[in-house]
Amino acid sequence: MVEPVPESIDFSQEEAKILEYWKKIDAFKTSLKLSKGKPRYTFYDGPPFATGLPHYGHILAGTIKDIVTRYAHQNGFHVERRFGWDTHGLPVEYEIDKSLGIKGPEDVMKMGIANYNAECRKIVMRYAEDWETIVNRMGRWIDFENDYKTLYPWFMESIWWVFKQLFEKGLVYRGFKVMPFSTACSTPLSNFESGQNYKEVVDPAVIVSFPLDDEPGVSILAWTTTPWTLPSNLALCVNAAMDYVRVKEKATEKVYIMMEARLSALFKSEEEYEILDRFKGETLKGKTYLPLFPYYANLKTSGSGAFRVLTDSYVTEESGTGIVHQAPYFGEDDYRVCLAAGIISRDQDMICPVDDGGRFILPVSDFAGQHVKDADKNIIKMLKDCGRLVNAGTIKHSYPFCWRSETPLIYRAVPSWFIRVEQMSQQLLDNNQKTYWVPDFVKEKRFGNWLRDARDWAVSRNRYWGTPIPIWTSEDGEEVVCVGSIAELKELTGIELTDLHRENVDGLTIPSKIAGRPPLRRVSEVFDCWFESGSMPYAQVHYPFENRKEFEDCFPADFIAEGIDQTRGWFYTLLVLSTALFNKPPFKNLIVNGLVLASDGQKMSKKKKNYPDPMLVVNKFGADALRLYLINSPVVRAENLRFKEEGVRDIIKDVFLPWYNAYRFFVQNLERLEREDGIKFVYEEESSNLSTNIMDRWIISYTQSLLLFVHQEMAAYRLYTVVPRLVRFVDYLTNWYVRMNRKRLKGDGGKDDCHHALQTLFSVLFSMIRVMAPFTPFLTELMYRNLRHLVANQKAGTTESVHFLSTPESKKHLIDTKIENAVSRMQVVIELGRVLRDRRTLPIKYPLPEVIVILREQESLDELRTMEKYILEELNVRALKLTTDKDSFGVSLRAEPDHRIGARLKGQFKAVMAAIKTLTDEQLQKFLADGQLDVLGNVMGPEDLRLFYQFTGDRAVELAQQYETQAEKDVLVLLNVVQDQSMKDEGLAREAINLVQKLRKEAHVTPSDAVTVYYEIVPPTGYVPDVVNTFSAYIEAAIKVPWRAVATNKSSAKVLINKSQKLQGADLVLTIQEGFTADWAKTGAPPAKKAHLSNPAPIGRGKPSVPFVNLCLDGLKPGYDIVGNYGTVLLCNPAGASMISFERLMNEVARVFGLHGRSYMLTNSGVTLDSTADLSKLDGTTLTVVPVVAADATAQTPSIDGSTCRFVHVKIDGKMGTVLLENPSGYKLFDSSNDMERKIRVMFETSKKLSADEKKMLPVTFSDGLDGLHAKTLYLI
Repeated sequence: MVEPVPESIDFSQEEAKILEYWKKIDAFKTSLKLSKGKPRYTFYDGPPFATGLPHYGHILAGTIKDIVTRYAHQNGFHVERRFGWDTHGLPVEYEIDKSLGIKGPEDVMKMGIANYNAECRKIVMRYAEDWETIVNRMGRWIDFENDYKTLYPWFMESIWWVFKQLFEKGLVYRGFKVMPFSTACSTPLSNFESGQNYKEVVDPAVIVSFPLDDEPGVSILAWTTTPWTLPSNLALCVNAAMDYVRVKEKATEKVYIMMEARLSALFKSEEEYEILDRFKGETLKGKTYLPLFPYYANLKTSGSGAFRVLTDSYVTEESGTGIVHQAPYFGEDDYRVCLAAGIISRDQDMICPVDDGGRFILPVSDFAGQHVKDADKNIIKMLKDCGRLVNAGTIKHSYPFCWRSETPLIYRAVPSWFIRVEQMSQQLLDNNQKTYWVPDFVKEKRFGNWLRDARDWAVSRNRYWGTPIPIWTSEDGEEVVCVGSIAELKELTGIELTDLHRENVDGLTIPSKIAGRPPLRRVSEVFDCWFESGSMPYAQVHYPFENRKEFEDCFPADFIAEGIDQTRGWFYTLLVLSTALFNKPPFKNLIVNGLVLASDGQKMSKKKKNYPDPMLVVNKFGADALRLYLINSPVVRAENLRFKEEGVRDIIKDVFLPWYNAYRFFVQNLERLEREDGIKFVYEEESSNLSTNIMDRWIISYTQSLLLFVHQEMAAYRLYTVVPRLVRFVDYLTNWYVRMNRKRLKGDGGKDDCHHALQTLFSVLFSMIRVMAPFTPFLTELMYRNLRHLVANQKAGTTESVHFLSTPESKKHLIDTKIENAVSRMQVVIELGRVLRDRRTLPIKYPLPEVIVILREQESLDELRTMEKYILEELNVRALKLTTDKDSFGVSLRAEPDHRIGARLKGQFKAVMAAIKTLTDEQLQKFLADGQLDVLGNVMGPEDLRLFYQFTGDRAVELAQQYETQAEKDVLVLLNVVQDQSMKDEGLAREAINLVQKLRKEAHVTPSDAVTVYYEIVPPTGYVPDVVNTFSAYIEAAIKVPWRAVATNKSSAKVLINKSQKLQGADLVLTIQEGFTADWAKTGAPPAKKAHLSNPAPIGRGKPSVPFVNLCLDGLKPGYDIVGNYGTVLLCNPAGASMISFERLMNEVARVFGLHGRSYMLTNSGVTLDSTADLSKLDGTTLTVVPVVAADATAQTPSIDGSTCRFVHVKIDGKMGTVLLENPSGYKLFDSSNDMERKIRVMFETSKKLSADEKKMLPVTFSDGLDGLHAKTLYLI
């Protein structure tokens, strides 16, 4: 049974209840059981560290993963989702080093690796429970019980297998490499790790002299921002092709050599120096110089040729002196250049006087024990004291910091185990082309460029808590054994291990194959944790030791997703290893998200507290709101998002509350249908598609178009197109379909129409919750659990959760593009009309005479004509005119230049501006069609011109006062803003209705509650009470409960609310009491009273010049103080014009008799008319106007020959038209001849004068009253 839906909702609290429900039915596991046997969809989850709590980046990536995998499940796949943990490496060790005060390797050796790793093991899952809680709270379905951790022995064994495969392929070697090095963590970092954390810093910048051996008194000048590398200087480097100068400093008479283009680095003006000689850098090659420090001076005579000038093209004219000092073990280019020149060799000992903690060691005795960064100032002082410092300053530049310790990195040569990546660069590029990335530019540019410049990968770390590198070597390095499994290790060592960490592996030896040689010992390094995470596709299933077929059948993975920072991290390591192992890509599809930043654009920082705690946001707004906020943003296009809490709040306000209210409105009216009409509602899919109502057909068509779009775009993993369309659909459903069909859904159009509308709304809601389920899993579950009871013939076992259902397929035969186009244009017209009302501050409650819509194509007008009823209602106008004839209204385009083009045009601006202002309407229409226009040789686009519509001709001033104009694309709207008194009165009545409805909401009174509204107006006399009393029947019909003057209140029923509110200067005191008044029928409406005419039917007054119908009220009373039960509607005007639509006819009926807001039908000889009626065949007939609830009215419609109302014929431009002088019969429309002339001119859209004579001006007078004018012909001349 469907439960009533409360008026308000706390989304976060409801989500907590849904979590309990999922737990109760074991939802995730149940969904996996239901999909067992279906095609597999493989997903890899990148493992996070559990040493910190999840942040918005984790939540974003997790949401993307959850959406895609839920969607795959709901589209016929079996999707296993296992959570993984990265448990080794620097993040863990750094925490232990901080807590235990460990400064370097010596401290670890003192406490023992076993004890150190035991401490690491203790904290490795410190926040695991919090992670599981937060991930589950976000609605993500993933398996924590069957997780993988990189510390599991079976995971580590697969890593050994991966490494041995690479080893046997010759892809592993040991060597030195200058790498980014964290002195705080005592370990090198990979290039992609070092690129994660650049900061703006101020460093010293010094120019130092290097006296030449063969030119006494001449020094080469080198520049550096790392003075601490100078004690290790072994060479200088210049660019052979560039110009250098020998220059004398006038102030000191000293002679220096530097690049000519860089003289400004030392001298402020040309007067400070004299150039003695110019030459190419090649001239300096081979020159030797005096070492800066004595520590390695012996190398000058050792045969290596240290302390000489080298050449290389990496030296540029962009900074420094154009001469770079070379410390080969502290710079990549330095190492390469010095190695090529023979100053160092690959097999020699490193010249690296800096330990793993970044402190100087011997032979750099002057600074031994000092951290290199701290030593900078002391080195500069020593250089100054010995006369080698030429200039000292500072430089602000971007510098890499350790992502874990937040300390500056240095570049330092370290011995390491490498994977040969450079040689497989083309294979990496080829395999990358086999993958699909969203967005594509990340794959082609950022990632593709990284692959093209791929370097050998240093996979070893001189650390402790990690997977040991399984290499055992002899002391001389001649014998090397790589172990690929626990079984192989047992075979070689005789010992079987159940844990592969260092404390268990380091002591094991492998006997040498050479007799008498000592056993082989394991190398000390462990794997970089990136090697472990890159191995996760294999290690998570213990491949190849277990699950071999299962893995090989599902590799590569169908889908992965992470942030853009992983392009040089996990995405890269996955591709390198899969290429090296199988020459395959590791995945097929990838979504890359951008970074979530603080609201000020800075990186989110716990220290700065510049972002709200994620769980506080979730507890405040709910997980669905946070999910939708994140994925409906640029971040899913790999752009950055500035997180703003108010953005999450807006999702509640703009999406969830309207959606929830539409759902609540459906349930309310479902209950009314069953209670009042006795109809048991059961959703039958086919019957929901039978409605002929155009708005029903539109929302059904639009829903099917949406489903088609979602399936197409999700197949392409384009969340950034899908989510905005889903959000827009909520707006279309709530702000267009539901709002424009409220009366139908409430039953105002009769039982059948209400049932059709409710079937349609349910169909859309039910499709919507299924397609939205992956995106907003909680709210969709909440709605589904209630709505499921209305669905017939559901598949057994799937009704417990919306997440057990399939995403609905699009029914393409229900897509009607013409209706969608018509509604789209209608929306444009309505939105433009609202803009125009706002411009004149005309509230929508106040009716206006007319809206004119001008389009270029007749087909578009015909489509829009079907929406006439809705345009009239939404804009609250009495008439709609559709035309393609813009010129007849004197409307033309004019243009002005956008001020921003001034910078582009510069001197031409004035001439171009003048030319733009003279552009004709024809030229501007062509500009709109083409999208560009040439003005004095300058191409103008849409952003360069501002277009305005203006009235021209003799009536320009008059029309500008009468109409407001606005255009969008091909739609031009003219809104008549001149109100008559009846419109102002009706607007005031609508204001009163609005005050009543707001008060009902404040008192929590639902539409089905039996209440009476009593009113009192202070002061009791005047304009406001007159209008409210006159419109009482209208107000009562709108609020659908008794509306009574407080003076008539004799009830002692409970008062629910009493409040005084302002209404146009008067006080409207409203009281809502429980129960209906005695005269109010049980059906919730006053008893229908036959309104058969007490006066005899009027005699026909002759036939107008145009087709017409007469109207006769039966069972209804006219409203708005209108008197008369007979009226006339002209079906076209002038003769030969297009027939009005049925919707227009119904609106004319409401206008004639004041029936706005009331339900009625038209019958012809007892046959009910609808929109299929051919109005041209009704000419001259009399139609009966009856209430919907009294469709069985039996009054005999009188036969009337001719119009029941008096009229005049009007001739204009050879065409005959008709103007009614009264309507209804006896209700005079004009007060004077001037009033009549003004309204006739508006009606026929002309500035011509009204005359009683065709050839000369003869004023029309009212001297003989209406009878004197009736049936006469007047002329517009």
